[in-house]
Amino acid sequence: MRKIGIVLKPHHPHGEETLKKLSAWLCEREKKVLVVDPFTKDKRLPRVDMIIVLGGDGTLLSVARWVADSEIPILAVNMGSLGFLTEVTLSEIYSSLEHVFKKEYLEDPRMMLTCVIQRGRKIIKKPTVLNDIVVNKGPFARLIKMEVSVNGQFLTSLRGDGLIVASSTGSTGYTLSAGGPIVHPSLDAVVLTPIAPHTLTNRPIVIPSDVEVRILSKDSEASPVITFDGQGVFPLEADDQVCIKASPIRLKLIQSPHRNYYQVLREKLKWGQEAREARSPAVIAA
Repeated sequence: MRKIGIVLKPHHPHGEETLKKLSAWLCEREKKVLVVDPFTKDKRLPRVDMIIVLGGDGTLLSVARWVADSEIPILAVNMGSLGFLTEVTLSEIYSSLEHVFKKEYLEDPRMMLTCVIQRGRKIIKKPTVLNDIVVNKGPFARLIKMEVSVNGQFLTSLRGDGLIVASSTGSTGYTLSAGGPIVHPSLDAVVLTPIAPHTLTNRPIVIPSDVEVRILSKDSEASPVITFDGQGVFPLEADDQVCIKASPIRLKLIQSPHRNYYQVLREKLKWGQEAREARSPAVIAA
């Protein structure tokens, strides 16, 4: 790998210092460094052999949509808060890159979701996402109405705050907070999780990835919206159709050589750890 692209999280307090040190380290190893910005109006993707993301999960999600049509591998370095997807820490970045340059690494291909929003006969939006697509209530505190089908077979009529359609990678995101299950990212699956459903029997469901989920908006008063990876809001109208299916594109994440998926679950989400009460010093009565 000769050409290395670097994406830096905007306005990070230590971002410029980290970028400067990393660029110097790469140049010492005769790598060509290109600092790229997916947040500008110019969305052209430069020709690079890999991209290093310096940021949090939100930065990685932006980059994932940006490189969706390419096969550029990504090394994600955590400079955010949670850092569930950005597994590599700042202290591990150089040792991780040494493994990459020696070709001693594994790629972690992640399934992505493609979404087509149709209004009448017109396609008005067609994004590709890594984590999730969410149909949600707008600015009003009202239940929204929708009908959901899978491969043309009617699934449910849903009234509530919304519906999350997540990939297996996105199962540890918004859908987890809404009561959805954790799905291992190597599984090709889609998770449907209702948000505050009005009916108690509306529960999360995991379905195969080779199906098409179709959501029909039935609301003209609550002003529902749709979001893509939690970034960007698009308004929906009554009778808009949202068609979601697995994308043929796979995001190529470079696995961290320092930890596995289950370690990340324990470290980031405290999965399976017993709650421990804080112990205060014993008070000895005189």
